[in-house]
Amino acid sequence: MARRTDPQTGPAPLPTREQILAFIETSAVKVGKREIALAFNLKGQDRVALRKLLRAIEEEGAIERGRGGLAPAGRLPPVVLADIRSRDRDGEFLAVPANWESGTGKPPTIVLTAPRGGRKPNRPMPGIGDRALIRVEPEPGAPGRYTGRVIKVVGKNKAEIVGVFRAGAQGGRVEPVEKRAQGREILIPPGEEGEARDGDLVSATVERETRFGPPRGRVRERLGSLGSEKAVSLIALHLHNIPHVFAAETLAEADAVEPASLKGREDWRDLPLLTIDPPDAKDHDDAVFAEADPDPGNPGGFRITVAIADVAAYVRPGSALDREALLRGNSVYFPDRVVPMLPERISNDLCSLREGEERPALAVRLVIDADGAKRGHSFHRILMRSRAKLAYAQAQAAIDGYPDERTGPILDGILRPLWAAYAALRTARDKRGPLALDLPERKVLLTPEGAVDRVIVPERLDAHRLIEEFMIQANVAAAETLESARQPLVYRVHDEPALEKMRALGEVLASVGIKLPKEGALRPALFNRILGAVAETEHATFINEVVLRSQAQAVYAAENLGHFGLNLRRYAHFTSPIRRYADLIVHRALITACRLGKDGISPDVSVGELNQIGEQISAAERRAMAAERETIDRLIAHHLAAHVGATFAGQIAGVTRAGLFVKLDETGADGFVPVSTIGADYYRHEEARHALVGERSGETYRLGDRVEVKLVEAAAVAGALRFELLSEGRSAGRGGAKGPMRGRKPGPRGRPAGIKTGGTRHRGSRR
Repeated sequence: MARRTDPQTGPAPLPTREQILAFIETSAVKVGKREIALAFNLKGQDRVALRKLLRAIEEEGAIERGRGGLAPAGRLPPVVLADIRSRDRDGEFLAVPANWESGTGKPPTIVLTAPRGGRKPNRPMPGIGDRALIRVEPEPGAPGRYTGRVIKVVGKNKAEIVGVFRAGAQGGRVEPVEKRAQGREILIPPGEEGEARDGDLVSATVERETRFGPPRGRVRERLGSLGSEKAVSLIALHLHNIPHVFAAETLAEADAVEPASLKGREDWRDLPLLTIDPPDAKDHDDAVFAEADPDPGNPGGFRITVAIADVAAYVRPGSALDREALLRGNSVYFPDRVVPMLPERISNDLCSLREGEERPALAVRLVIDADGAKRGHSFHRILMRSRAKLAYAQAQAAIDGYPDERTGPILDGILRPLWAAYAALRTARDKRGPLALDLPERKVLLTPEGAVDRVIVPERLDAHRLIEEFMIQANVAAAETLESARQPLVYRVHDEPALEKMRALGEVLASVGIKLPKEGALRPALFNRILGAVAETEHATFINEVVLRSQAQAVYAAENLGHFGLNLRRYAHFTSPIRRYADLIVHRALITACRLGKDGISPDVSVGELNQIGEQISAAERRAMAAERETIDRLIAHHLAAHVGATFAGQIAGVTRAGLFVKLDETGADGFVPVSTIGADYYRHEEARHALVGERSGETYRLGDRVEVKLVEAAAVAGALRFELLSEGRSAGRGGAKGPMRGRKPGPRGRPAGIKTGGTRHRGSRR
């Protein structure tokens, strides 16, 4: 296409409009005036003429100019900087150009495809919220839609935030909902509010940074109303891009499903299986039964049956239900709502093991000896009928000698054998020695209006431990069966702690006088000895949390790494297919491996495909955990906002140069104490000791210290609390912390009189 200069006649005429458009459209690199001039061998005055020609073509709307160079109107250049915003129903990431100008219509959609040759080991996986360089190609027959491959992840999209819109006399402002963005408001000029009303949750885009004052932006999308505390979880849903509205196609498919019949199943309807769940559970995906083993060769042994809802009977591979379940990865549980993985027609009806109703299930029958060691197991596809629906406390009360009208008739025949079988399994568990963390699990209870009523720590009962141990044994049996059949599966893997985390743990333990052994194999027993040593001390909760932080993140993968925390060589999730996609994969694999039907896993599935699924659902699990945790933080901050000025007891849970993080005893809420408000000294951060130490006085505030604090500020939308420290630190030569401050008069800005600025000028920190 490039012209050549003829030595006799001179340069050829300028390229035509059509030649320029064709060159721009077919170029694989960024195109500008320089690239066109080089391609057509233009020099001197020809370049001036080219500039005028390009301006004319641009003015007529045939080409557009952007940071990616020149491109045909409505078309993206070959490589674009784009923000990954969501997933489609097939689980593919969707991106939009990062620098799309407002007022130029709806931005084109880029569907990201998997990288050629699979994932590179050291290349970070793109995720929602990432900004990336993407090579794009138009999707045939779909105007405004492209396919793309990520070249490089360049960071998070910081130009777009989720926040609360506050209307003003002219325009308004958006208050960010993320803790780290607190104080960084965006001004919304008149006309850029979109459909937002005062108090709405919105997505806003920063359009222009200013040298002085807050940045200017526009509301991109109204996400919903935050008129009550019941809507607090809405923030987490949008902040973490959690799908929460089922597609019409998915709902239609669920409504059309016919209940499963006895065909192709064993009839276990007369077996008195029962469910034991929280009192407010809406779906029941597991039922249990135990009896003495009739085999004379196994004296004192038991036969344990664990039946799990047969979700695979209704959710077929590749269906709309399956695609959306994979997209969601798992159900998400908030205090005010549940975002299910499957529509209610499946999760709360056809697959819920309701009392007295026939339901399809996949069951495992385990045979254990008197010491809880497994002697064998088998899987069955059954039709069952639950004998009873019990709550944990209700079942426990019956065993403790307080049966009611429901548990009394089944106490001797069903409940006592369950507890006897559990006693045998507990013997084997104690011998195995899994990680024995003891951390209270707080639960937020709401009023009917959605406000926080109170925060409780539910009592940990043997009924909880029984169900937990039965489920663990069923999960192990599933992994063993699939391994022996050489059937690919998704394991639940938990690697041993990394060396860096062990070093950090050693430093923390040393600060409370515990030495971490430097030699020997890493086993859960090592951590259990540490936890046992502090069990009856003031450091018990703090050390349990530090040990938990030292552990690796459990994930889903097609390669078996074992489960360090449970001290098991192989482990797979099998027991909750209603709320975890990993379990549905395992169910399908078992159906295929055990020849239990034609609706099992595809025979063509590869380890690579299962690894991709594992990465996707592991990311969804982390997303759900973060959303659940942040929602509880926001609810508690909203609750405590009415108690600004009150004092609370707590424990130092984190130490940074910027200040102290304090966890309150009563609610478990976390808040921050800026270093500039601590004591009458200059404090330096001693990282190895996890402490702030006064240079003059030696007064020390250390990780794990008990303190009393006053609530100074509660940012409910962000879930952020700011405290003022009332307790004095440890003095040099003293082992314990001093009591609350006595006789200090407050100085300016709430600080004690005579205070100096701390050892750092920070006013906040990321946790």
